[in-house]
Amino acid sequence: MTYRIGILCYPSVGGSGILATELGMKLADRGHDVHFITSSMPFRLNAYHPNITFHQVEINQYSVFRYPPYDMTLSAKIASVIQSFGLDVIHAHYAVPHAVCAALGREMAGVKTPIVSTLHGTDITVLGEDEELKPAILYGLRQSNAITAVSHSLKRETEERIASDLPIQVIHNFIDESVYTPQLDPTLRERYGLSDEDRVAIHISNFRPVKRVDLVLEAFDQMDVPNKKLLLVGDGPLMGAMRRLVTEMGLEEQVIFAGKQEQVAALLAISDVHVLLSDKEAFGLVALEAMATGVPSVVSDAGGLPEVITDGEDGFVVPKGDASQAASAMERLLTNRSLRERFRQNGLVKSRRFASHDIVTEYERLYEQVVTS
Repeated sequence: MTYRIGILCYPSVGGSGILATELGMKLADRGHDVHFITSSMPFRLNAYHPNITFHQVEINQYSVFRYPPYDMTLSAKIASVIQSFGLDVIHAHYAVPHAVCAALGREMAGVKTPIVSTLHGTDITVLGEDEELKPAILYGLRQSNAITAVSHSLKRETEERIASDLPIQVIHNFIDESVYTPQLDPTLRERYGLSDEDRVAIHISNFRPVKRVDLVLEAFDQMDVPNKKLLLVGDGPLMGAMRRLVTEMGLEEQVIFAGKQEQVAALLAISDVHVLLSDKEAFGLVALEAMATGVPSVVSDAGGLPEVITDGEDGFVVPKGDASQAASAMERLLTNRSLRERFRQNGLVKSRRFASHDIVTEYERLYEQVVTS
């Protein structure tokens, strides 16, 4: 059975946008008619797929409004797409604003199109701390026909912060196995000025404060590893500050800023260890991507990261904010080839638990459940 599925997501770089986009493309490959409704073309979206339609939410400026009324415009666009294409289900990624707008758009269209809402983290771990926003989050979730969370940690936090009676199903993130494989591009290390002797740590993020890039730099600086290099991939609000910090720490010759990259698999494959020391992380998709590429990770014990990385088996999990322990763990992996290889092999096996085929099938079953109930 195939469905007409509307997907609401943030189009920018980030785990939620990547998951939503790749889920939509996998669903389209299976014959579903997928409609992305967003403010701009989602990152990584192949909009030329015959089963994918992109509907742009045009945000106009009106003098009566201090800020553009995005939520109202999105809701009206959802109603229009429901009416024009007869959507069978709406999949909203994030409770605010997407689940709320899905409910309002459905009401505008005068139909009962079921809504599946997926929680990715920030809408609960950050927005959920705002007492003024809690009613909106709860409204969006209660209007949903099914709710999923990307980790057990996020499910527990949602129950604690928002409501304990919400029927939340955990469906973990997945990886695209055709992209994230341990395939090395022999020219890439040379392109970034890396020699065969260099030991490379990599950090990939959107450079927001919660990602703690400063802590990654501190841990890297503390390591006693010959020929160490740090590859920083991504861009964001703290990029300028991190560049200045690298200069202040005297690490200009050892830290490489690669900028925003659409395909990070190749950069992971030329690295020896991946580092993610976030203060908050609902799942940590990039750690899974590193694992599937054959790169062990050092991660903080934030949120769902311990559900991806098993300490001492396929990577190391260290306490949040502890640069010293992170440095020690990175140092062990970068200087011990046999340990690195053992973690690598364990990780490649474990990554199969997050196979796209199985997890996309879980979402299909959920769609069938809400459409037929």
